[in-house]
Amino acid sequence: MTRTVYVNGEYLPEHEAKISIFDRAFLMADGVYEVTSVLDGKLIDFDGHAVRLERSLKELDMPTPCSKDELLEIHRELVRINGIEEGLVYLQVTRGAPGDRDFVFPDPETTEPTLVLFTQNKPGLADSPAAKEGIKVISIEDVRWGRRDIKTVQLLYPSMGKMMAKKAGADDAWMVEDGFVTEGTSNNAYIVKGSKIITRALSNDILHGITRAAVLRFAREAQMQVEERSFTIDEAKEADEAFVTSASAFVMPVVELDSVTVGTGTPGPVAQRLREIYLEESRKAAI
Repeated sequence: MTRTVYVNGEYLPEHEAKISIFDRAFLMADGVYEVTSVLDGKLIDFDGHAVRLERSLKELDMPTPCSKDELLEIHRELVRINGIEEGLVYLQVTRGAPGDRDFVFPDPETTEPTLVLFTQNKPGLADSPAAKEGIKVISIEDVRWGRRDIKTVQLLYPSMGKMMAKKAGADDAWMVEDGFVTEGTSNNAYIVKGSKIITRALSNDILHGITRAAVLRFAREAQMQVEERSFTIDEAKEADEAFVTSASAFVMPVVELDSVTVGTGTPGPVAQRLREIYLEESRKAAI
């Protein structure tokens, strides 16, 4: 089956989709993106992703390509056309294609933003084997730019981090700055000590994860203790549990850090329970 994608107002077979070589995302990484999960053919946390998209655009002084309702309709139509039951919808907005390369932003009155969406079919997304076994993580220096709270397409270093982890026989990397963990390459990072869930507080240093917000809300509703503060790699190695959250991994246990076993070396009860709650509650609220 040929996948249908969305490009600037048109639904097209993927092999017919084209973007200008002068598009700002291609030349300058001048674009933002969101990834929304699909479970049971419905969108998970769509409102949160739409709000964060609007924030990212505002922070970069980038025009909004369409309304939230229009975005929702595009998401739903792509899910329908491509028959997605479990998977992802990727959305990208760029500053557009002014017709030549220039460091100066193009005039938004004459250069419209580029809007692209496509789906990824991921059967078994909610029943991932990795969630039952846990993942292994390494630590790397965080050398990204200072505005990680903006979800830009500048993903070269996170991609390099994934490859560093792969080369080391691990699954992912946690980035460290000034001695403290910032986040994973594509996720927010947590440890559990005693009965307390510990994760870095929101700032420009980390992405304001949509799944993070939901998981912490569910944790508090379940009477779990949450402490938003920075933690070190050494502290993480001594933790009872560790895990990450993201739109595509939901809640994923971490069982090894820099070749040191975390906790019992198996997914811990807090991470497992939070994953159960998140999937259950998110499915109820899916649209």
